[in-house]
Amino acid sequence: MLTFVPTKKCYEKEFMKDMKYNTQMKRLLLPEYGRNIQTMVDYCVALQDRDERTRCADTIIDIMGNMFPHLRDVNDFKHILWDHLAIMSDFALDIDYPYEVVKREELYTHPAKLPYPQQRMAYKHYGKFLEKMIQKATTVEEGEAKDELISMLANQMKRSFLTWNKEVVDDQKIFKDLAELSGGRINLNEDSHKLTASQEFLSKKNRNLSRRQNRV
Repeated sequence: MLTFVPTKKCYEKEFMKDMKYNTQMKRLLLPEYGRNIQTMVDYCVALQDRDERTRCADTIIDIMGNMFPHLRDVNDFKHILWDHLAIMSDFALDIDYPYEVVKREELYTHPAKLPYPQQRMAYKHYGKFLEKMIQKATTVEEGEAKDELISMLANQMKRSFLTWNKEVVDDQKIFKDLAELSGGRINLNEDSHKLTASQEFLSKKNRNLSRRQNRV
């Protein structure tokens, strides 16, 4: 009489028969908690006694909280856990929640669209902020403070121009743009105002670029 002796291959085949890939199993609604927690939630939903379901839910919440101890100081941490429990139960868990949990329809609402300022800029390389400063300068009382402010703005315009344009720019171009942006209320000329030389701005720009490249 022949005796059948199970081989290692037979054991592996029998073991693999009960194995399932995750893709063959129920989709996890919140994968960060893992399949064991999802299994607990499914078990809790299936309990017939309401009090027992509630005790089971409390236990699951404690386990979920222990998975992320570093988040215990986050505001409404417990509330978030109960929201997650409701989601993992696919909103089928019938208990008296200690918090007002999220509704199914609230999960799929999109935030309101933020209005984006549609402001036309005469020259993009100067930027809207610099344009507003020029407008503000036109309202400043005449005097030494206004003259110094306008000089600073003109130099900043030249610096901004050279940041976005590689070619050297003459002061007359800056004065022309300044007059245009101020609505003709600020008029400078090369005889009375001397701006920082283009080469000085470009040299500083190249030095800053070189330092950034060296740090990388």
